[in-house]
Amino acid sequence: MQSIIDSIKQAAMQGGLDASSFSQMDVGLALAGAEHKASYHAFMNTAHPFASVTLNTDGYGACLGAHQGEDGAIMIAGTGSVGLCIQGDKQHVVGGREFPISDQGGGAVMGLRLIQQVLLIQDGIKPASPLAEIVMTHFNHDIDAIVEWSKSALPRDYGQFSPAIFEYAYLNDSLAKSLLQQTADDIEMFLCALNQRGADKICLMGSIAERIFDWLSPAAQRWIVAPQGDAMDGALMMAGIEKHNLY
Repeated sequence: MQSIIDSIKQAAMQGGLDASSFSQMDVGLALAGAEHKASYHAFMNTAHPFASVTLNTDGYGACLGAHQGEDGAIMIAGTGSVGLCIQGDKQHVVGGREFPISDQGGGAVMGLRLIQQVLLIQDGIKPASPLAEIVMTHFNHDIDAIVEWSKSALPRDYGQFSPAIFEYAYLNDSLAKSLLQQTADDIEMFLCALNQRGADKICLMGSIAERIFDWLSPAAQRWIVAPQGDAMDGALMMAGIEKHNLY
């Protein structure tokens, strides 16, 4: 909450306002983690200086903005992943329960799978790959260094390898192509789930999803549309409108 207050204070100053205007402001917040019910209620019970606060997830804000308040769905895949569909006052979410138990189609899972395959290659089980050589060079050709790194590696640490997977897939590296197709299949799994909930207009958002279109089946490609806005637009739509609260 303090970070939000500080951010709004900076924005208000740019608009010629100050903290005395806070009591007249309706604030829309699209925040990661809002789906955790206990955290949501704890946050909403925190004192604030604003006229009102409306809270939902970052995915909800992105979906609301992407379709300009109309019904529709989004599939976000960056380091993590989540799919979300809005129909009237209801929202349906698929995935998004964080790495490593969820987030299929995201960069962290891509990176984890790459590391697993690299180790199998080093054991002589899988065929050599230029992409695998890039990973081994990153770790100074030291398998023990990979094992030690894995004990504290965060999602973003695994996700750092996703650009190389894309690069080498387009260079016809078989390992990269298989990893990228597996990622596309994961994303398509979520797209199908959203479509089964009635979504026929789905926006791909995030560093992985925005580059995956060519790897999807023609059937899934039919549902993809360009976003009309972003999460900031969604948060503005949420501000002061209670129906956009998650709980």
